[in-house]
Amino acid sequence: MTIRQFVFPAAAASLLAACATPMDAPSNAMAVPLIGASGQSVGTVRMWETPGAVSFRIEGNGMSVGRHGLHVHAVGRCDAPAFTTAGGHWNPAMRKHGTMNPAGPHAGDLPNVPVAANGTLRETVVLTGATLAQLRDADGSALVIHAGEDDNMTDPSGNSGDRVACAVLSPAG
Repeated sequence: MTIRQFVFPAAAASLLAACATPMDAPSNAMAVPLIGASGQSVGTVRMWETPGAVSFRIEGNGMSVGRHGLHVHAVGRCDAPAFTTAGGHWNPAMRKHGTMNPAGPHAGDLPNVPVAANGTLRETVVLTGATLAQLRDADGSALVIHAGEDDNMTDPSGNSGDRVACAVLSPAG
């Protein structure tokens, strides 16, 4: 089990280092279904807030083997099969895509996640510089898994391909 961290902005590194990131979601984490292109549930995303960050525990099944791009998208809609209703990446600062792009990254850019040979995804990722209130604003947001690996450079989505799974981060109720 691995934890991948993405630091946004870079100054948040010291804040993130100061707090421990749990490998498993705490009992009070909000859970939402992860939906595949067929419209059926393929897993669960649990999210919780820590000081200066939002953590996501992603558990999925029946996915294609390999590394996949992962991003927070700007709209809380996951209409299968293409999930285009999730809009573009969450990008309130209007930056370019990618952690290796000198004009980036988008606020919603996250590290690639690995799907094992048996089609399972079990990963915890941390989005620093974000709060649940920001992600669960009036129109919500969505956590989207792409078909291919994100190159962390090419705008707008790192050449990560089609959207293959999506979880709605609903507006706060």
